[in-house]
Amino acid sequence: MSTVLTGDARPLGEAPPGFLDKERIIAPPGFKRWLVPPAALAIHLCIGMAYGFSVFWLPLSKALGIKEAIKCGPEIGFLQELFVSSCDWKVSTLGWMYTLFFVLLGSSAALWGGWLERVGPRKAGVVSAVCWCGGMLVSALGVHLHQFWLMLLGSGVIGGIGLGLGYISPVSTLIKWFPDRRGMATGMAIMGFGGGAMIGSPLAAELMRAFATPTDVGVASTFVVMAAVYFVFMMGGALAYRVPATGWKPEGWTPPPAQTSNAMITQRHVHVKKVWGIPQFWLVWMVLCMNVSAGIGVIGMASPMLQEVFGGALIGGTQKFGELDKAQLAAIAGVAAGFTALLSLFNIGGRFFWASLSDKLGRKPTYVIFFVLGGLLYASVPGSAAAGSKLLFVAAFCVILSMYGGGFATVPAYLADLFGTQMVGAIHGRLLTAWATAGILGPVVVNYMRDYQLGLGLPREQVYNQTMFILVGMLVIGLVCNLLVRPVADRHFMSDAELAEEKRLAHERAAAAELGPGTVTLRSTSPLWVALAWAAVGLPLAWGVYKTVQSVMKFFA
Repeated sequence: MSTVLTGDARPLGEAPPGFLDKERIIAPPGFKRWLVPPAALAIHLCIGMAYGFSVFWLPLSKALGIKEAIKCGPEIGFLQELFVSSCDWKVSTLGWMYTLFFVLLGSSAALWGGWLERVGPRKAGVVSAVCWCGGMLVSALGVHLHQFWLMLLGSGVIGGIGLGLGYISPVSTLIKWFPDRRGMATGMAIMGFGGGAMIGSPLAAELMRAFATPTDVGVASTFVVMAAVYFVFMMGGALAYRVPATGWKPEGWTPPPAQTSNAMITQRHVHVKKVWGIPQFWLVWMVLCMNVSAGIGVIGMASPMLQEVFGGALIGGTQKFGELDKAQLAAIAGVAAGFTALLSLFNIGGRFFWASLSDKLGRKPTYVIFFVLGGLLYASVPGSAAAGSKLLFVAAFCVILSMYGGGFATVPAYLADLFGTQMVGAIHGRLLTAWATAGILGPVVVNYMRDYQLGLGLPREQVYNQTMFILVGMLVIGLVCNLLVRPVADRHFMSDAELAEEKRLAHERAAAAELGPGTVTLRSTSPLWVALAWAAVGLPLAWGVYKTVQSVMKFFA
């Protein structure tokens, strides 16, 4: 049966696309693809503040007492703390918000990844902005009323959903705009997620100082202001998204013929509903889980690890950690804060460096480097600690953290190579359940082993030795899984008819001109717009790097 078309190439009876619909953002001829990464960065730099929420813990732990915390009685358990308004929250209780961030990130990305592929990045980005910023406003109300359940609902649950949708919103779009540089493209966006805390944490600290009064620690007002600022940036990013027309390719780039192309890079597409039953998906799931588990466990313990291993040597002394007085402990804590800031720089830089390098080396060889070099570096840590070599100790963890970030940034391109680009955002969303798992596994292993070793009476400078070898074991598991990855079998790919139906459901059209005369689009992109877009995200990021470098200098001083 034939389809009757209207004058603007839509089937008869089909409603014109809405402002947020995918058809509205098909790029016209002359559009510069370099406008898309700043749009992704605008969202990722905002939601990346999830990494920096710990800046609020100490002020919130004294929200009522202001100078000193009003401690809850022994009869107040965790459930009572959700509703209590007469005593301050413990830092350990506040940490549950951080846990919820990453559990909801993985689960929401897995649940709504397929929806995102069909509605497009603009609508998903707007929903992400409403959830993330709206969640912060609910948390501000929770602080004002001193009701922790409102904070968990706001930033933890609602914000966590925005976190997941915002995280995966640009993946598929960037990979389609940069088929020649998949790793670099996703590396730029996911670098922004790692850099969000570099901007957000010092900004939050400045705002809390400005809003603090003798009766208020300033957190609620800070939440409101940051929610407003983030909403402007995230909406700007969401509205700036464009998707390429069907069949578009970069000028001068020719896709390699299927018969001669890299066997690990498919020209076909797998439906997201099938990935749970494909061995390669679970192998890559384990690859990401093991890489993240090892890295995230170290991130949480980086500061105390440096202090306990080197003790007074950090400030030119010879005392062990347990022999330091209060002033000396404060001094080495400042040095350790600089070490943590240094690691954050390598974490962010590694996301762009390793993902870009994977375009040259291939994804599988890049992960081989992560696991082999990472295993050697973890194994070297006990030796460098015993020798008192701060340089080797710090250098090992800097490279390790660069590969931790690089693992996040490289995996979307790995998935696109294996499963095709049509539903890579949704598949990436399901893979992020590995992150949620690692967020529990890594810290539990590191913290449990530390407490166990202390219980055995080991000196503090030796309690991390066994942990390093456990982390090596995790990387060996990841290496084996990575080496087992093979091209996906033909039976798992969509047929031509299935792919055509999926494209119809995803509202794909050949070109922006098919939307009809009512659509307003730019026919060409001025280089000035590209420069302004990059300045809008580059200047805040440069400020964040500057503030981080100031902290790093405490370490080198």
